[in-house]
Amino acid sequence: MPTLFRAVFLSFAFVWVMLGCAIAQTDSFDELIEDALKRHQGASGTETGDPVISPMPEPAPAAPMIEPALGASPAPPAVEPGSPIPPQLLPDQGGPKPYTPPKVTAPATAAPATSPGTTDSPAARAGTEAAGTATSAMEETERTRESLTPEEVNGAAFVEAAPLEKGANPLILKAQVLLDRAGASPGTIDAYAGGNLSKAVAAVETVLRLPADGVLDKAVWDALGGDAAPAVLIQYTITPEDLAYPFTAEIPADYAEQAKLANLNYTSPEEMFGERFHMDVKLLTALNPNANFRQAGTSIWVAAVEGPPIAGKVARIVADKTLRQVRGYDAQDRLLVAYPATIGSPDNPSPSGEHLVKAVAPEPVYYYDPKNFVQGDNTEKLELPPGPNNPVGSVWIDLTEPSYGIHGTPEPTKIDKTGSHGCVRLTNWDAEELSKLVEPGVPVSFTE
Repeated sequence: MPTLFRAVFLSFAFVWVMLGCAIAQTDSFDELIEDALKRHQGASGTETGDPVISPMPEPAPAAPMIEPALGASPAPPAVEPGSPIPPQLLPDQGGPKPYTPPKVTAPATAAPATSPGTTDSPAARAGTEAAGTATSAMEETERTRESLTPEEVNGAAFVEAAPLEKGANPLILKAQVLLDRAGASPGTIDAYAGGNLSKAVAAVETVLRLPADGVLDKAVWDALGGDAAPAVLIQYTITPEDLAYPFTAEIPADYAEQAKLANLNYTSPEEMFGERFHMDVKLLTALNPNANFRQAGTSIWVAAVEGPPIAGKVARIVADKTLRQVRGYDAQDRLLVAYPATIGSPDNPSPSGEHLVKAVAPEPVYYYDPKNFVQGDNTEKLELPPGPNNPVGSVWIDLTEPSYGIHGTPEPTKIDKTGSHGCVRLTNWDAEELSKLVEPGVPVSFTE
């Protein structure tokens, strides 16, 4: 994904497309940021010098991308997640705040006009009751994922009330893909509005120097490319190489049983493609009701989430416990990436204060120790094999605080919806991206 700074403005002209889809050329950073500011100022009626929006600082030269692995560096030491320590309250350090999407309320039904001193007629009362029944039926109707079509999603244009509609929403699905491309991860793309979407929107608003209220409005929509954005759903053809992946038939819930397996890989092509394209498997299958995911040559509709590489690297990380979000900033303190996160739990709080990235371990082995927490009836130490369905997912970013790290998850739809055993949990794809943007010594601040 492109940097949040670059992509919020670049997405006027590009689409992040996986596996061979074309990427549009973009203007310079300065031109794009000026264009975004002018668009917003034009919409709000402000002048260039209005303090509502101030120009962003001059960008520094792009730093080289960090390679996916640590190259010839020594293998990172084995680490054992767990062992929480008592938290310390820290002062607020700024950034976007939590946002609860407003509830949809039914439009008021106007009562029929009556003359003073008279009583409503039976016909008028019947008409009012019928209108109320129709309103209730409208409130209860929710769109399903199965009702969405790629053409409708790709052609979705901004409508003020659309983000408040119940059920699966083509505009929300399009916005989730655009946010993902911009470096403001909405977590699992599922076509539904929710807290993770609002946090991603708030991150974009922070970059745009707008109030970070988390509301998907016209200014944010336009900055992301909005109505003019290239297709957010594209077709991908399943290859023989895809199907040659060593799927694990079933992942048992018990850790002792998992420890007996050779790996903890994906259990199906649907799960593999869902993670590859950052999609909820239910959305993937709903968009492809007749697809045979086990047949090479099958074309499927997927989210076009990939694009130009991030131009820069993360110089510091903030794990915001209140917002439940991980944010990465560059050396000029500009927001590069933002990810929804599960950060500890009441029973197993995450650490507080500042720590450092110690090492990065792709495809980690998970070391279970009942001293940290007890899973089922397992009272002995266990080593669980690597794979995306490993308890810490596909990557482990080790911290200098012993036994703590930032890592992936086998259940991406539960990010920010369940607790962790003290560590910072991201989707596998977000954790993998962050692991390529950091190196040992990067500070990680845990804030309340």
